[in-house]
Amino acid sequence: MKHRLLVVLVALLTVSFSYAQDAPKEDLKEAKDTGERKDYNKWTIEVTAGQSKGTRPFTEGYYSSNPDSFFGTVRVNTFSVGVRYMFSSRFGLKVDLSSDEFSNNKNTKSLDFQLQQYRVGFQGVVNASRLFNIQRELGRLSLLIHAGIQVSRSTPKLAADKYDPNYYYNKSEYNGGVMFGISPEVRISKKFSVIGDFSSLSNFRQHFTWDGRLNDVKNNLSGQMIMASLGLTYSFGNDNIHGDWAIIDESKLKEIEALDKRIGDLESMMNDTDKDGVPDYLDVENNSIAGVAVDTKGRMVDINKNGIPDELESYMSNNFIDKSSVGSVIEGANSDMIKKMIHDGYVATYFETGKTRPTQESTEGIGFILTFLRNNPGSSLDIVGHADEIGSSAYNNKLSNDRAKNVRQVLMDAGIDGSRLSIVSEGEDNSVLKDSADARRLVRRVTFKIKN
Repeated sequence: MKHRLLVVLVALLTVSFSYAQDAPKEDLKEAKDTGERKDYNKWTIEVTAGQSKGTRPFTEGYYSSNPDSFFGTVRVNTFSVGVRYMFSSRFGLKVDLSSDEFSNNKNTKSLDFQLQQYRVGFQGVVNASRLFNIQRELGRLSLLIHAGIQVSRSTPKLAADKYDPNYYYNKSEYNGGVMFGISPEVRISKKFSVIGDFSSLSNFRQHFTWDGRLNDVKNNLSGQMIMASLGLTYSFGNDNIHGDWAIIDESKLKEIEALDKRIGDLESMMNDTDKDGVPDYLDVENNSIAGVAVDTKGRMVDINKNGIPDELESYMSNNFIDKSSVGSVIEGANSDMIKKMIHDGYVATYFETGKTRPTQESTEGIGFILTFLRNNPGSSLDIVGHADEIGSSAYNNKLSNDRAKNVRQVLMDAGIDGSRLSIVSEGEDNSVLKDSADARRLVRRVTFKIKN
């Protein structure tokens, strides 16, 4: 049986190499796969033959390698047939059936032994060429990595030793373990490739030694073997190129990813933090009072430029005080409504990252406070500086303090007595997401607290 498999394998190799040499030029050009395809062959059959060696355990006096040969004696004693299915161009599963025959090396003084093993493997497969995106550079070369579990049945076959009490002639045991391997490939035609494989297998339950005797308990019922093999793979499916080399059309995927990113950016830009109907990317006053009319840049409408939004001014005039002029509103600015608005942070001025001068758009908050202080000469307040989380804590403490000092200086330059103005440094404000640039804009600010 082994000789027949070997003859078939050699015949397949010969036919495949002949096909590769005699293929028309246009077929070979197509086989180079310089274009991009939308599909790829997912199924592959593998047939290999080679040498397997048990490395441990052996009974004393038994061994399979030739210690006098530098590379050991090469002989074909393992055959395998496998089927692989790729769920994607990079990852798949493989099932294989294998036969191994272990016997003593005739060129050594090892005692005679013979053990037959049959294996079934279930492994995951990674197309490393695609995983590392180097398939174009490798051309006809490819590299697969596989690992998984295997179960096997081992049976001592040397009848001459059947009376040895430690030898279980023709009695089988079932083992289980893991295996790992690397398989380089060379494509020789459209759907055929030559594949090599180098694998290592470890059994976690192995009562027999590789010479067919009972394993010493000090070996913890474990066993190891190595394999090297060569064979053919055939890829089948709708595509006209081997599935391990077909270049997937990733241009559409890249377009979709770029489109998703653009949509995500647009969604972020269209956020409306203060719910005033103006998207954040256009909103220069991102803390407007809910329900108060704003202009196209998100600023609360204040036509008379008195520091009080017109709608809030109208509401206060109609509901809190019996006066209609702007001056009357300012004269009554010590009302609970005004104080609550200031305490709750509706009146603020904002800063760019690392800056201590307020943004031009947010100086209206300082104007509101200036008007309040002028019309309430008995009131004093804390000027509270804040910073976002970018930078060290020490840096942000100083930054928030400098922002408050600058605002205080502006008010003093406008005629407010400095004794009425106290500086408070709050340092970092970690109440918003550090990774959100829009959210950090809201905490780079100076707010105010009325003390009396």
